Amino acid sequence: MKAIVWTKYGPLDGLQLKEVEKPIPKDNEVLIRIYAATVTVGIYEMRRLKFPILLRLPIQIYNGLRKPKKITILGLELAGEIESVGKDVKRFKQGDQAYLEIVENSFLSKWQRSCIT
Repeated sequence: MKAIVWTKYGPLDGLQLKEVEKPIPKDNEVLIRIYAATVTVGIYEMRRLKFPILLRLPIQIYNGLRKPKKITILGLELAGEIESVGKDVKRFKQGDQAYLEIVENSFLSKWQRSCIT
């Protein structure tokens, strides 16, 4: 599957369309085919890394000193359709419409590849 991958800090050329491995949901997870996603101003600023050193350094220690490693696909809100469900999921089924707003860990939240919630 394709995704916009964050490959380096700085200008927009650090975002590249790449083929990534499609995740498989665990027993209590769903896999969402994403149709739309947002990238907020906070994510934009984090990507540019135009912060004072005392703020920039903790971000780089967490995510990678020279290039992003932990968070490579950006976005905090998404909409799509549930593509598959784990065997323990009872509330949702394949084909359900989904909207997700990631608030856990706020600033450093992530959703990787398709979104597993």
